[in-house]
Amino acid sequence: MPLRIGVDVGGTNTDAAVLDGSTVIASCKRPTSADVLTGVAEALRDVTAGVDRSDVHSVVIGTTHFINAVTQGRFLAPVLAVRIASTPVPLPPFTDWPDRLVNAARGAVIEVEGGHQFDGTPYIETDLEGLREALSSGEAAHLRDVVITSAFSPVNADGERAAQAVVEEALPGARVTLSHELGRVGLLERENAALLNGALRPLAQKAIDGFLAAVADVGIEAPIFLSQNDGTVMTLDTALRFPILTIASGPTNSMRGAAVESGLSDCVVIDVGGTTTDIGLLREGYPRESSLAVQLGGVRTNFRMPDVVSLGIGGGSRVVEGAGGVTVGPESVGYEITTRARVFGGDVLTLTDVAVAAGRLTIGDPTRVADLDPELVRRALEYVDDAVAQCVDRVKLDRGEIPVVVVGGGAALVGSNIPGSSTVQRPSEAGCANAIGAALANISGEVDRIFSLAGSSRAEAMAAARQEAIDQAVRAGAVPESVRVVDGEDIPLAHLPGGTALRIRVRVLGDIDLTKETADA
Repeated sequence: MPLRIGVDVGGTNTDAAVLDGSTVIASCKRPTSADVLTGVAEALRDVTAGVDRSDVHSVVIGTTHFINAVTQGRFLAPVLAVRIASTPVPLPPFTDWPDRLVNAARGAVIEVEGGHQFDGTPYIETDLEGLREALSSGEAAHLRDVVITSAFSPVNADGERAAQAVVEEALPGARVTLSHELGRVGLLERENAALLNGALRPLAQKAIDGFLAAVADVGIEAPIFLSQNDGTVMTLDTALRFPILTIASGPTNSMRGAAVESGLSDCVVIDVGGTTTDIGLLREGYPRESSLAVQLGGVRTNFRMPDVVSLGIGGGSRVVEGAGGVTVGPESVGYEITTRARVFGGDVLTLTDVAVAAGRLTIGDPTRVADLDPELVRRALEYVDDAVAQCVDRVKLDRGEIPVVVVGGGAALVGSNIPGSSTVQRPSEAGCANAIGAALANISGEVDRIFSLAGSSRAEAMAAARQEAIDQAVRAGAVPESVRVVDGEDIPLAHLPGGTALRIRVRVLGDIDLTKETADA
């Protein structure tokens, strides 16, 4: 049986698991290294110590590289923003971005006339000559990461593609991100997602080169994939083009792993890490997607993201007693927990210390927390349990009880009496659920755009959307025969002129085509 390896890089730990089918045959947890890549190599070396590495057929990695870059405003490239619209939009690109991101990612802005109407009809001819002239002068000529956004491009992308040809001719070697390939209908949010993606592309090249080196250093020759926001994976070529699609891969990996380990396809998953706790709802084995615009590092975007609530509470969270009572987090010692927490000989009181003192967790030296005030311990754990219970209530779809699965390295930190839960499970491999989810992920394809019914029927539009999503999954590396539709909806848009339009969303999944990927590698 071909073996699969999943690796998930968190803020505190890097987890790895080797799977034979859906059976975990080896797992490990290593502290995340400051450079990330060293920790990945060490985790791979540890987890494959007892297996034949030639039997490994795929390695899937979930990484925090890109969300950290956005959150901190570091390692981002300056971007040339090209906006195509029928009239000047009052809010130019990069509007309402945090200063740290504007300073790091804003290179130059070019706005030209063009764009389409809601049904794909050209509103005005794209001013390609004006674009060509703007590219030849000023700071735009020195930039190589370019983002092109056009009005209603998810319906008709001709304007963006025509502009891409002009950009690639004027700026040899340019890395071009087209907004219709990332975001949904909604100009500003889609543009924001594309701009963040453009700023991340040079970092993606560096990170992927590092992952390739780390895997090769361990002696594994299998193809590598990166996990993405919807609980599926993408090839390295796709990840180089769309690094932003990895932003929320950590929580989704854990939720997918929880589904496999618990045998539940519909439940609430609580993923307790060293720095944060992520809580989300599984529907048919996959995280429910957010239907709202999502803030990334303070930037409003509209591409696919899981509907996950995050708490600044984890095993490394500081426990502080002040005038207002006991608080836990959001400050955390992170990957330094093994040297700074009291049970490991440090001098920082963390949630792990409190859990050891309460008997919820057995780790480190319990004698180093034996002197903790029992009332402090009680109030700290009560603080955590109350915060978790509130978040579970937020992600549920109704007031009834629902199964809850607790995973992550800090699964023992959460109590068993969770209001609104019918049962609380902690799977035997809860600590590496994120790596399990990464290893077992599929390839996906998704279409979310407006179709005009002026010259076709609803059934024809739905069929076209399904085929487009299937083709997308196959191009991304799925076995064609395995691709199936897992979600779909159509919404009549009667408020638009003529009332003959549908917003159609279709999502498909397929198995990884390892033969094709190996050939490409």
